[in-house]
Amino acid sequence: MGNSALKAHLETAQKTGVFQLTGKGLSEFPEDLQKLASNLRTIDLSNNKIEILPPLMGKFSVLKSLALNNNKLTALPEELCKLKKLETLHLNGNHLTQLPATFGQLLALKTLSLSGNQLRTVPTQLCSLRHLDVVDLSRNQIQSVPDTVGDLQAIELNLNQNQISQISVQISHCPRLKVLRLEENCLDLSMLPQSILSDSQISLLAVEGNLFEIKNLRELEGYDKLYQFTVQFTGCLLVDGEMHYSLLLEHTAI
Repeated sequence: MGNSALKAHLETAQKTGVFQLTGKGLSEFPEDLQKLASNLRTIDLSNNKIEILPPLMGKFSVLKSLALNNNKLTALPEELCKLKKLETLHLNGNHLTQLPATFGQLLALKTLSLSGNQLRTVPTQLCSLRHLDVVDLSRNQIQSVPDTVGDLQAIELNLNQNQISQISVQISHCPRLKVLRLEENCLDLSMLPQSILSDSQISLLAVEGNLFEIKNLRELEGYDKLYQFTVQFTGCLLVDGEMHYSLLLEHTAI
């Protein structure tokens, strides 16, 4: 991209507080953006080829939304965690294997999307984020859900298309968790905590595509005692000429 085109985008961003430059083949974070660090509220650099985020990321003091989907990021700088007003962070389709140790300092964060990365565990740093509503960790390489998940404050947790074979019973203790998505994992029915049915706030459980049939959920203790479940089709998607259906298991207290 030429300097004149970038300059035009910067001038627009100065007026609107929004900088959007997607699908332009950028290999680096535009350093000229730091000139607008005090007034940018939204940055979208999705669908580029950015491999590294510079330390200057910490200068965007009023930034509320940051999107870097489909780049080539392998790590995030600690400075990113200085963005005290950041509410939405989209990092889908990168090569991230972990989050910075200080990620829990993003206290305003409400929505976090990390789908399609290379995470092997649910990051413990997320449990420090008291305002976090939605977490998308789908399409990673997560094999188990640890005990620390019990402190997660999220309302929705998406773990679809991982390699999960074990889930800590502590997931039932998440105080605000209403939606739990576990489709297309490696779960055996015996590894699904029964307390999800009998002793949790979860009201929507998506488990299609694991190592058991939906009908076998009736075997779990708590299924008949406290809840009435219905399995419903929620939509279909045409992929490579084939129709794929999504099943959700929803329960309501009797």
